[in-house]
Amino acid sequence: MIHEPELPQLREAFYRRDRRSVSAARRFTSEALDAWGVKARSEDIVLCVSELATNALLHGVPPGRGFRLCLARPDGGTTVRVEVHDSGDGVVRQRDPGRGEESGRGLLLVAALADRWGVGERSPGKAVWCEFREEDAS
Repeated sequence: MIHEPELPQLREAFYRRDRRSVSAARRFTSEALDAWGVKARSEDIVLCVSELATNALLHGVPPGRGFRLCLARPDGGTTVRVEVHDSGDGVVRQRDPGRGEESGRGLLLVAALADRWGVGERSPGKAVWCEFREEDAS
């Protein structure tokens, strides 16, 4: 019997305050999901990473700082958990943007696509997280 090495169930990356960080976070997420064999819901997960990373850059990362992206399989492989940690204040506002506004829908998307989401405190800052169950996991 050949024993396959177990793939890491936690992946982390740090991104500085730079507009290219969001696309780098999407690539990192896609690569991790591919390595884990996650097919179902991968587009939703990458979209939520993009929204949370954008929010961190716009609202949670002071000049000279950055954000940390953590991807995990906390229950042995049927759930993907995304966390974006920043050093901004702990306030997260989910609002309903008015017609014609170009921004303000990120957390609405996360709430609609993820099975669960929330905000945790850290010092300094906060961690915004979301989870995706893989019903089609094999």
